[in-house]
Amino acid sequence: MSEPHIQQAMVLAAGRGERLRPLTDTTPKPLLSVNDRPLLIHHLEKLAASGFKKVVINLGWLGEKIPVALAPWLRTEPLNALTVVYSEEPPGALETAGGIVHALSHFGDQPFAVISADILSHFNYAELATMPLKAMGHLVLVDNPPHHPIGDFVLDGSTIKLNDAKNPTPTLTYAGMGLFSPKLFSGLAPGQRPLRPVLESAIQTSQLTGHHFQGTWMDIGTPERLTTANQLDWT
Repeated sequence: MSEPHIQQAMVLAAGRGERLRPLTDTTPKPLLSVNDRPLLIHHLEKLAASGFKKVVINLGWLGEKIPVALAPWLRTEPLNALTVVYSEEPPGALETAGGIVHALSHFGDQPFAVISADILSHFNYAELATMPLKAMGHLVLVDNPPHHPIGDFVLDGSTIKLNDAKNPTPTLTYAGMGLFSPKLFSGLAPGQRPLRPVLESAIQTSQLTGHHFQGTWMDIGTPERLTTANQLDWT
């Protein structure tokens, strides 16, 4: 594995977690525990181990609880080597792209990884840290899970394409892990904005690449999946 040259990341942690209620009525989804550690800590530990130096965490629903809960963890090795910045969002969900636009000033003109807090995987984040970004973005894709059988995108070599309804081909699901150039979001107005239309715009100009990760991956989106995640080893 080559030396990391991308050292900044954003962990998306602002979501309400409706499908995880009532657990998320009092606890923000990224602080739910798997194997005795908050979901956020799983990601921060992997990012630190992979050579990332700066992590931006966006705060939305019950976001004030996140810095308090993370503070003791961030004083321990190897997390004390990370610079963690919090991006507080205004009331009302900005959605994924809106949250990234809101935090964009933290990344300057350099690419950054984006990780959804509510997923877990055995994917090595060092792959993102060492990846030469040759387009506006690069997505990690996985096999379509049972709760999302239609998938998201078609992978043609390393190029991501939209599925053609007239000539459908097998799809894969966006894993909630990717690498992005700030240029993908520059010029977008602040406010509520989902990620899918931004990605589709990049696809139209062949500016979105990806690869298929075939290892263990989970979207921790329901209490049942949270229970399953706690039965697996994520080290």
